[in-house]
Amino acid sequence: MDKTGSVFSNRRALLKAAGIGAAGIAGAPLLSACTGVPTLATPSGSASLLPAPPGQIAPLLDGPKVTNALAQLDGLIRNAMEQTGLPGMAVAVVYQDEVVYSKGFGVREVGKPEEISPDTVFQLASVSKPMASTVVAGVVGRRVINWTDRVIEHNKNFALKDDYVRKNASFADLLSHRSGLKTGSGDLLEDLGFDRAYILGHLNQEPLDTFRSSYNYSNFGYTEGGQAAADAMKMSWEDLADEILFRPLGMSASSYRHSAYEKASDRATIHVPLGNKVWAAKHRRDADPEAPAGGASSSVRDLAKWLRLQLGKGSYEGKPVIDSDALQTTHVPHTVSGPASAPAARSRFYGLGWNVSYDDQARAQVGHSGAFNLGAATAVSMLPGEQLAIVALTNGRPQGIPEAITAGFLDTAQHGSPTVDWLAFTAAVFKQIDESEKPKVDYTKVPSNAAPAKANSAYTGTYANSYYGPLAVLEQDGKLAMRMGPSGSPTTFPLTHFDGDTFSFESIGENANGLAGALFAETVRGSSPRVTLDFYDRTGLGTFTRTSTR
Repeated sequence: MDKTGSVFSNRRALLKAAGIGAAGIAGAPLLSACTGVPTLATPSGSASLLPAPPGQIAPLLDGPKVTNALAQLDGLIRNAMEQTGLPGMAVAVVYQDEVVYSKGFGVREVGKPEEISPDTVFQLASVSKPMASTVVAGVVGRRVINWTDRVIEHNKNFALKDDYVRKNASFADLLSHRSGLKTGSGDLLEDLGFDRAYILGHLNQEPLDTFRSSYNYSNFGYTEGGQAAADAMKMSWEDLADEILFRPLGMSASSYRHSAYEKASDRATIHVPLGNKVWAAKHRRDADPEAPAGGASSSVRDLAKWLRLQLGKGSYEGKPVIDSDALQTTHVPHTVSGPASAPAARSRFYGLGWNVSYDDQARAQVGHSGAFNLGAATAVSMLPGEQLAIVALTNGRPQGIPEAITAGFLDTAQHGSPTVDWLAFTAAVFKQIDESEKPKVDYTKVPSNAAPAKANSAYTGTYANSYYGPLAVLEQDGKLAMRMGPSGSPTTFPLTHFDGDTFSFESIGENANGLAGALFAETVRGSSPRVTLDFYDRTGLGTFTRTSTR
């Protein structure tokens, strides 16, 4: 273990320590050239051989190439906004420790004149994750925790369904999404209005995938990692981020508190598309429960400072802020996020809060996207070896727009102009994602021969569920409704008859996807009447059992 607790000390990620096998031994001279170990002597008569590959590719870009890409960046942005009608965007570029581009485009809110500027505050969505891992790296650098520490050592209340995982899951496991928690674990509790403590306290009911051998993108697994680091420092997460990152860098517009975003006088309102390039500001997204994973807000002026820190190996304006070894550990692969689909294809990796990949020239590319279906999309991308980074923030629902801008800029820097229609490419990817998230049953199409429902009294009552809490089914003006969520602020869902004992209701929140089903079932072999809400049953936790009638 190195002094910062890096799980990659002594180049174990390359050499696999002992037992590398015959193939590994045969490649040892090549690997040693890449790791700083002295190479074997060159055989006589081999002067025509090429030198061994270096450990890091020398920079392939220069000032003129980057300047050319910057000259085309305005056009990329304006074209994307014209094609989509996106209300607003802000973009910043850092090159060789200088902010070489920082601009705003469009308006903060449709129908209002206030324009976007580099100081406009946006909700970052999951770009909050690499920012959070920077904060945790600061805690590692202070020797308070190590990346390989078991989280339970710092948060005694940490609990997952499997006792072995509960006792052994580390900060690196949680921040690389390899704890076994399924994608979306806890997200639906957040949509209902439950707070961070409730959600983290109920993750122990979520089923787990294989520990350390699976990758499942989990907001609340990630949040637990950030929260445990704050617990180790005996601070709130929000205060920890202020102390470790925001104040040292002078990021005065940045916060992990939703209240700070709402109080900002210059802030971008989130929007959803209505079709035909028309957008509307319809929603509010409070991500405080998952703050380390998705609750940050910032401006591109502030984020440019953070990118300078990333490219500067933890130093800013010549002053060390985050331990360089701890920060570098966030930038390297910790798990395979996308296994290669063919022998010659590339795998994709996840670091600690960062997606990690390698391009045609073997250069590391590190980045992350952020997405709120309620109306925000963000992206950041870095080529650390080139000392080049770009961040794009938008105030519109994800359609691949910031990803197209970041990819298009880096493509232009390398090839002189875009080699791919990036907006069309990324839009297709996001459309495919949207299609995959549609409900399996179309409750808008009521069967023509639908069976009638029973009397309302057959369904009303209180139903218990240890994960979501109690569900009340009640009669309102002769129609059924159900109420669930935190006791102080529950949500009431009107129920519409669909077929027999099945009713439909409108799903809500960040994960809403239209009409969902409430499937009532009578007593079977002595069991109590129950109702399964298919929208809330994604991991098998959506069945409620009636405990009383009303």
